Amino acid sequence: MTNKTSRHDNFWEVIIIGGGAAGLFCAATAAARGKNVLVLESATKIGKKILMSGGGRCNFTNRKVEPEHFLSNNIHFCKSALSQYTETDFISLVERNDLEYEERKNGQLFCKHTARDIVTLLKNECTKHNVTIRTSAKVKSTTQTPPDFYTVELSCNDKTTEFLSCSSLVVASGGLSVPTLGGSDIGYVIARAFGLPITDVSAGLVPFMFSDEILSLCKGLTGCSTRIDASCNGINFTEDMLFTHRGISGPAILQISSYWTPGDAVIINLMPGHNAPSYLLDIKNESPKSLLRTVLAKDMPRALVIALEALWWPNQSESPLADWENLKLKSIGALLNSWMVKPSSTEGYRTAEVTLGGINTDAIKSKSMECKDFPNLFFIGEVLDVTGHLGGFNFQWAWSSGYVAGLSV
Repeated sequence: MTNKTSRHDNFWEVIIIGGGAAGLFCAATAAARGKNVLVLESATKIGKKILMSGGGRCNFTNRKVEPEHFLSNNIHFCKSALSQYTETDFISLVERNDLEYEERKNGQLFCKHTARDIVTLLKNECTKHNVTIRTSAKVKSTTQTPPDFYTVELSCNDKTTEFLSCSSLVVASGGLSVPTLGGSDIGYVIARAFGLPITDVSAGLVPFMFSDEILSLCKGLTGCSTRIDASCNGINFTEDMLFTHRGISGPAILQISSYWTPGDAVIINLMPGHNAPSYLLDIKNESPKSLLRTVLAKDMPRALVIALEALWWPNQSESPLADWENLKLKSIGALLNSWMVKPSSTEGYRTAEVTLGGINTDAIKSKSMECKDFPNLFFIGEVLDVTGHLGGFNFQWAWSSGYVAGLSV
């Protein structure tokens, strides 16, 4: 969606940098208040990340959004925005627009048909309130123009430079994740230009990679999925894990990756429903002629069991449980409940769903997303040091932060 600006003096009441979830929702909210709004999107079309999210179905929010579903150096920062515009508010908007959706496990809400429905909803809200949207509009820099304006330097398609001015400037440019969909550092560049502090940033909700013997195991199990409990640094998630040709992925791994730092080990419980050492001893007494792989294949994929057999008990692969020493059986059980793996790295921003860290929230007003030291300068969405868990929480942060900024510009 590309609308040519009808303004000739290049002055706008509100300019929003970023045509993603947060930026578009902020634009619609501000324009509904009568503000003249321009959205600048660097990509060739708006909402590219929305279109790819949730396997093309967009997990647009969650039934139960709580502050504990978010990571930030200031865990209280997100509370105000989330309370001002809740998941119920966005669900109501979806329903008023007759957008069909479905609820999956853990309260996750997805479009029933396609993520394009969410982009269409946002487009319609912007069109209804006369928001102007320009795509392929790459911002080079921003400056504060005395007495109280902001100037945006824009690199246009024809490689010319254009200068736009506004009363209120909103930065909704996202983070570094998935650069092919428009992820960039422009939000951090702008923040630094105004002297705002930025926390360390890294890839979040991202698969792990390995460089040791685990890598060959993962390659051989590519496509295999199993339910696990993943733990790291005192945090744990019970979800599915997926083996890939580079390492491990799946919801449990993506979740725990946000709490992992290089050098950390990740503990994987392959039998979260069992105390595996006691369970195996009980099975030994009940079915002494059974092979261990036969027993374990009842609780996890057979391909995974065979791979673990080659790794952990190759010399007893054909031994019935009756021939196993209890101590050895308990040690295998302990491994099943506490398999310690040490990723060499993550797949990085290329496949990360979010960027951890960002603009330090100490510099931002939690009720409005306005910069404390620069009136009418706002930062919203992923560019801030607020990162949600997997499950629709990052989209809800986009809606909530965009909404409160839209009320204040």
